[in-house]
Amino acid sequence: MTPQAVVFDIGNVLIEWLPERFYDNEIGEVRRRAMFAAVDLHAMNDRVDRGENFRDVVYATALQYPDWQTEIEMWHDRWLEMAHPVIPHSVRLLAALQAHGVPVFSLTNFGIQTYDLAATHYPFMRTFDRDFISGHLQVVKPDPAIYQALENTGNIPPQSLLFTDDRPENIAAAQARGWQTHLFEGPQGWADRLVATGLLNADDAV
Repeated sequence: MTPQAVVFDIGNVLIEWLPERFYDNEIGEVRRRAMFAAVDLHAMNDRVDRGENFRDVVYATALQYPDWQTEIEMWHDRWLEMAHPVIPHSVRLLAALQAHGVPVFSLTNFGIQTYDLAATHYPFMRTFDRDFISGHLQVVKPDPAIYQALENTGNIPPQSLLFTDDRPENIAAAQARGWQTHLFEGPQGWADRLVATGLLNADDAV
């Protein structure tokens, strides 16, 4: 079945999101490993993705860990250096789908403030036909409720949605709802899938 709409995750699909790489460059791998062992920074970030205020969460966490306060505050103060760089081929695929009139939605774990911050630097983030951002919905993938929110807003049956994400658990949750899916492991594989579905031709997908 040819999809009627395409759903993009953003982190590690359209923009690289590798906080560990950032900290390795700033404080070295050994110290970064020690910090991530002492502080559950990904749990901190999950709170932001569920809609809590970005600065408040990061700075409150930093105060709880004085040995790591400066480094934790970098998560807020230098966040754009973590959400970097863009994945150009993926952005071209997004634009090509839009040029062909294919509805394109975002379905992403992203905070309210962090999404707005990223969108000031990556204008393509304002071009989706519809946005499903966890911070606004106050629920994160792979919770079924975030997929249900997308389904509830349109007349597109689940089996006519094609979703790409880099995390297997998020893909599995979509598959359980009958969505077509693609586990993102690089933009070329995603391009090949879009060609195979008939949404793009080979020239469009480069």
